[in-house]
Amino acid sequence: MAKQILLPLLSLVLVFFFPTISAQTSAQAPAPAGPTNITKILEKAGQFTTLIKILQATQVADRINAQLNNSNQGLTILAPTDNAFSNLKAGTLNSINSQQQLQLVQFHILPTLYTMSQFQTASNPLHTQAGNSDDGQFPMNVTTSGNQVNITTGVVTATVANTIYSDNQLAVYQVDKVLLPMALFGAAPTAAPAPAPTKPEKNVQASDAPSGTSDTSVDTSGVIGLNRQAIEGGAFIIAVITMTASYLGL
Repeated sequence: MAKQILLPLLSLVLVFFFPTISAQTSAQAPAPAGPTNITKILEKAGQFTTLIKILQATQVADRINAQLNNSNQGLTILAPTDNAFSNLKAGTLNSINSQQQLQLVQFHILPTLYTMSQFQTASNPLHTQAGNSDDGQFPMNVTTSGNQVNITTGVVTATVANTIYSDNQLAVYQVDKVLLPMALFGAAPTAAPAPAPTKPEKNVQASDAPSGTSDTSVDTSGVIGLNRQAIEGGAFIIAVITMTASYLGL
């Protein structure tokens, strides 16, 4: 009798409760994440139109997406706003060629994932995808003051304003200035002034020498010759007069 009562009750429990539990489990399961796309991240954040155009023109956006979706290597992107680009001196971007534009974009990408707290203990100089910062061409140093993080390139100092995107592989931070590397925008070394040419000394001729001066460069050989001739001529005249007087018995 007890079994006849329990079996129908058990059937009712299975019918009414298990579908509900199954449905709740499906509702709580997270939706599958799509591939990471840096362009969509920046578009969703807004105010990064110029950076998106440069990322696409240099094909760096495709490289970022491929690296994030095909490897476990982390990346940190320092993203200047449209206002940061508009504050550049007129002609700044047009003054560099396509290869240098690629280096400029790569200078904003760190091949390591940095959280905001990790910037506090990061070792300088930070390495970027633009090149080795140890050679002085692409230096990037981070300084912190409380919760504020500043990035210094040797040309500009920018502030990390806020976090645009962050997961376990990618961090994108807004910066208020375009990071200009020394290799592309550093001041050229100032050349030492050439020494003034020395004027050659002028040999003063006897006729050019001012009166009353004794310039050692005056040629006196002619004067000495004339004096010698005068002395010799005078001695000859005296000798002739003496011989004549002796002959006449004077």
